[in-house]
Amino acid sequence: MIDVGGRHLRVVRAGPVTQRPTIVLEHGAFGCASDWAVVQERLAAKGLASLAYDRAGLGHSDPGPKPRDGHAIVSDLAALLREIDEDGPLVLVGHSMGGLMVRLYTLTHTRQVLGVVLVDAVTPEVMASPVGAKAVQAFSRMLGWVSQGARFGMMRPVAALAGDRIGLTPEAAAEKRRIHGSAPHARWAAEEVGQWSTTSDQARVADFPPSMPVAVVTAGASTSTALKQVQMIPALASRNGYIEHVARAGHASLLGRRFADPIVRGVEHVLATTHR
Repeated sequence: MIDVGGRHLRVVRAGPVTQRPTIVLEHGAFGCASDWAVVQERLAAKGLASLAYDRAGLGHSDPGPKPRDGHAIVSDLAALLREIDEDGPLVLVGHSMGGLMVRLYTLTHTRQVLGVVLVDAVTPEVMASPVGAKAVQAFSRMLGWVSQGARFGMMRPVAALAGDRIGLTPEAAAEKRRIHGSAPHARWAAEEVGQWSTTSDQARVADFPPSMPVAVVTAGASTSTALKQVQMIPALASRNGYIEHVARAGHASLLGRRFADPIVRGVEHVLATTHR
């Protein structure tokens, strides 16, 4: 638990201490550090240090001030990294909505970031499409209902049955289910998703630098869907882009024991092609 100015954020570190860049893992909406347990194990096996964390109000972390938009989240991450003396260089990995946070952090802390890996990630372009905007609005309404129901314990049986769709190790899966059933977790996840449109606008201000390595890993075969076309944009715009579509993987299971290796390959691509 790391103090970031009178409140604490929970961090999970893995891998050896070396001179190589640290891999920073940003979870998706309604997620937590436990989502990355398998990926962290596999990065450590490659000799790479990584850290995952629970965003404010999620998992074991204390809540933060509202609004919980991208600027607030990025400010928290910057404070966290300062407190643990992680000045960079960093490789940022973002899953789902975490892709917006990774992009915004990179734009505001470019000196620290060597490259990024976007894991079935959301991009600002999603909100620019009517279909994407409606889907996000529906998800936000659903999380609002979940947040209300969680106050009365309704998420605990749901979490027991469906809390781990990733395919985690037993210990991480048990923690994921506990967090998934937590009322505070549901409340602050809903707060974040309620700011999705604002966060997307904040991340849309600029693109990744063309020289920065960008790896994109998506769930499902390489069928040319509208979503995949949008997800691939950052890698196609990079002079050191990398794209891998993972057949049979789902949006969540992409992080799990069966399908996590392509994420590690994305990290290795970034490390191999960086010019710093």
